[in-house]
Amino acid sequence: MNARNLLSVVLLFALLPGARAQNYPVKSIRWIVSFPPGGGADTLSRMLSPRIAEALGQQIIIDNRSGAGGNIGAEIAAKSPADGYTILFAFLGTHAINPSIYSKMPFQENDFTPIIWNASSPLILVVHPSLPAKSVPELIAIANSRPDQLIYGSTGAGAHNHLAAELFKMMTHTRMVHVPYKGGGPAAIALLSGEVAVLFAEPATIVEHVKSGKARALAVSSGKRSITLPNLPTIADSGVPGYDVTSWNGMLAPARTPPEIIRRLNAEFNKAISAPDIRERMLANGFEPIGGPPERFGELIHNETLKWATVVKAAGMKVD
Repeated sequence: MNARNLLSVVLLFALLPGARAQNYPVKSIRWIVSFPPGGGADTLSRMLSPRIAEALGQQIIIDNRSGAGGNIGAEIAAKSPADGYTILFAFLGTHAINPSIYSKMPFQENDFTPIIWNASSPLILVVHPSLPAKSVPELIAIANSRPDQLIYGSTGAGAHNHLAAELFKMMTHTRMVHVPYKGGGPAAIALLSGEVAVLFAEPATIVEHVKSGKARALAVSSGKRSITLPNLPTIADSGVPGYDVTSWNGMLAPARTPPEIIRRLNAEFNKAISAPDIRERMLANGFEPIGGPPERFGELIHNETLKWATVVKAAGMKVD
């Protein structure tokens, strides 16, 4: 082979990744959800995926791979080819809390490339109606007058609402007893029955019970008032300045996925979550659409990982 032919072959192989990215996608895409069907992650994924599939002109297959707090599905995605045909639904717990909770992690932050920040969702601080607290300051006063007597529930040890309560305790210097449950439904039932007095709950599991008077909502956990719950104050504005816990989710791809593919996916997701019908459905399910460039989501994950590492260390939590 002469030098000219050799140069042509080298150039051809150099251009192949770019050519593949320009033609993307040419086959179905696997969308990994690290949680079981029926939960919030699955609900939002199945809400968005048909719109993304239509825009890309290819089928999207939802692949539920639950276990280990989301680590199993995330590990599968991290080890998949970086070609744009595997994308991952990413969540606060798996990608910001788990690195501090689990003694051994099967993936690292740099194993992924961010695509987009889909949405945020505040938690609602609720109490059982038998507790005579109608505001956050009143709850703090009661907790201080009854150290280690108030019981709060969570969706599991190390779950985001468990840490939300631990952060609340740290910032208010209160002492409450934690009881974990196996999911949002059982935790909500425990509150409604009076088994626990306090709960940081996902909106979807508790809003109807608040409306019926079976639970009393005091505030939202986010740094600003919720679009879906505008009448509730924030915990920060209720005497705990700086308190901000917001559940969030977005999409990731394996590291080294071509930038052209990331840009294409980011554009299509931004269009989907800004569409009036999708936005309305997201808000109805407690998800506040965010969007923006990939870098915005990457920065969020990095900052949230640092934030929760401090909380986990102070609370002394570990999962082997």
